[in-house]
This record gives sequence, structure tokens and C-alpha cells, in this order.
Amino acid sequence: MKDYSQIKLLILDCDGVLSDGKVVYGDNEIELKSFSAKDGLGIRMLSFSDVKVAIITGRESQALIRRCKDLRIEFLFQKTRNKLVKTEEILKKLKLTWQNVAYMGDDWNDYPALKKAYLSAVPNDANEDIKTKVDFITNSKGGEGAVREFIDFILKKQGKYEKAVADFIEHLENF
Repeated sequence: MKDYSQIKLLILDCDGVLSDGKVVYGDNEIELKSFSAKDGLGIRMLSFSDVKVAIITGRESQALIRRCKDLRIEFLFQKTRNKLVKTEEILKKLKLTWQNVAYMGDDWNDYPALKKAYLSAVPNDANEDIKTKVDFITNSKGGEGAVREFIDFILKKQGKYEKAVADFIEHLENF
């Protein structure tokens, strides 16, 4: 039985997790991404607990920078080829271990970190083979509330869900 109280860091991939995985190119090198408001609200609720959020992605996107600013996510790492190494750097900086990590990815580039994380998850539309290698598969697809579902799961397992919701509601005016 897992001790979910150990989780202090949630690491997320972007494309296929925070977004639906589609990359839309517009004129003048504009790249568009679609993010779920449900995921955003979950990330804001998580900020009322002691779990930090980091995003590690292989691509670079101004849209993701803006999303992280809106959600007050301080740990964003783009153009990262080796997510395992980047995660270890974050853990060292935060003085945490892999026992403190919940990780959500969606494909093989996330697998080395998913494998080491204390709690691993993928959205329902993740690569079928990766789904056999993780602890938790959401009912939702990437970019459609999968992150929120995983956050709710973690907070409930930690016994912090009701308090996070109450604290979030109390501080709505600051959102």
C-alpha cells in the first residue's frame, strides 16, 4: 500500500497531458495550444497543499509560458530531451527524493521518469504500451481534465482534498 503523504512534487508533461497533444501552427511562427480550465483549477487547488508543480516538456512554447504564469507554476523546463536528468536536478534543488514524486506523462519519452516516480500516471489516450507500466490511468484524455483527475486523486489519498477545496474557495478573490 502506497503512502501518498510522501508526495511533495507533481511533475507534468505538456503535450498530451496538459494539452490534447495537437500542435497548431499559425502564420508568423505562432504555435497554439489548448489547455483545460479543469486542469488549471486543479493546479490552483493543489497550491493550497504542500505539493509543488513542475512541468517538463520537450517542446518550447510561449503559450505554455503564459499558462504557467497564469497558474503561478514556478518550475517550467522546456526543450528538455532527458526528463529523468531534469527531474533529478529539480529533486536536488528542492531537497526531495523520487519517493516524493508523482509524475504524469503520456509516451515513451516520459517513461524513464515515470518508472522511477513514486506514483505514475497517464491520461486515458496515452500510448497503449505505456498504460501497462503506470500506477494510475485517468478516465479523461490529455488536455481534457486528466491532470485535474490525477490531482484530485492525490489530494483525496493524502486526506487534503476537502481542505484544499475550502482554502481555494476562501481565496477565490485572489485567483
